[in-house]
Amino acid sequence: MRVLIQRVARAKVRKKPSSKDKNKDSKARCNSIGRGLLLFVGIGKGDNEETAKYLANKIYQLRLFENNGKFDFSLADIKGEALIVPQFTLYGNVDKGRRPEFTRAASPNRAIELFDYFFDCLNGLVTCRKGFFGERMEVELVNDGPVTLLIER
Repeated sequence: MRVLIQRVARAKVRKKPSSKDKNKDSKARCNSIGRGLLLFVGIGKGDNEETAKYLANKIYQLRLFENNGKFDFSLADIKGEALIVPQFTLYGNVDKGRRPEFTRAASPNRAIELFDYFFDCLNGLVTCRKGFFGERMEVELVNDGPVTLLIER
């Protein structure tokens, strides 16, 4: 599992509209947070619930927020929020050719299971919103720092 973490002042994810979405409520297609973490989550082959739970707890406790110029506070400490966006392209491999290959990414069915499990684990600890699995999205963010980390297990 790979999680790209960005500390944000605010972030928003919006499902890109398609012709079948014309009559749906726009609120159902947009999620946003204030201060907290934007998490891009990639699920790989062989990932499991233990890994998802471990990473949710690790991210919740990571000290990524400043106190007098040092990373002293966690998401728990600041009572921040998390926006969790599925991103299988974190498993893209560009070692050969010019087009990424995604052979190390989990199948869509397994990936959505683990993505939802990861979301539920973190949402049990802090207020979370999520992106739209299997959909095209637009992500807006104000990176606070900038602080960006990649965590993998």
